[in-house]
Amino acid sequence: MKVIITGATGMVGKGILLECIESAEVSDILLLNRKSTGITHPKVKEILHSDFANLNPIKEHLQGYDACFYSMGVSALGLSEEQYTHITYTMTVHMATLLKELNPNMVFNYVSGTGTDSSEKGKIMWARVKGKTENAILTMGFKDAYAFRPGMIIPEKGVKSSTGWYNALYVIFRPLFPLFRKFDSITSSVKVGKAMINSVRYPQTQKHLENPEINALAKK
Repeated sequence: MKVIITGATGMVGKGILLECIESAEVSDILLLNRKSTGITHPKVKEILHSDFANLNPIKEHLQGYDACFYSMGVSALGLSEEQYTHITYTMTVHMATLLKELNPNMVFNYVSGTGTDSSEKGKIMWARVKGKTENAILTMGFKDAYAFRPGMIIPEKGVKSSTGWYNALYVIFRPLFPLFRKFDSITSSVKVGKAMINSVRYPQTQKHLENPEINALAKK
């Protein structure tokens, strides 16, 4: 399969990228980033693009793909609802709409988060906006689409979060990782990557995938 990955400079995206590189199921990987991952591999092609609200200048490079693993996102901390909506909803939907036009048989996976509000009416701003984004993606008409809602993720294979205080917490809790791996409510960067790949190979009836569903899908 040929896949597009966004957000590969972050922990989740890089974890997905590493699993796609290692997977015999994945033949080609297109990375769309604002800054380079620094990773070179025969499977990997990287396009640096600054404005994800306008992908038309690179449209010709986005055709012929089987799946998009969209893991680009930001923390809502310090952002207004308008700013957060532009990054989280507007840019995501713009890209998904374009990819649907170019690749009608594509599987689109959106990395959301546990606690996302599908009703779009709750009091928590980020949860409402992510819920709105999920709903748009899942009803857009892709061959298949999933909202990945990971909670706690154990970083593996050297991946790190782009959020500094997350990394500090991971250092503190690292001695407990062997214990955490026994809990189905906790996943890992490797399992998220494997589940992404397997979602294309094994269609799921459940479209909102939290840690237990992610872990189960990773085992297929």
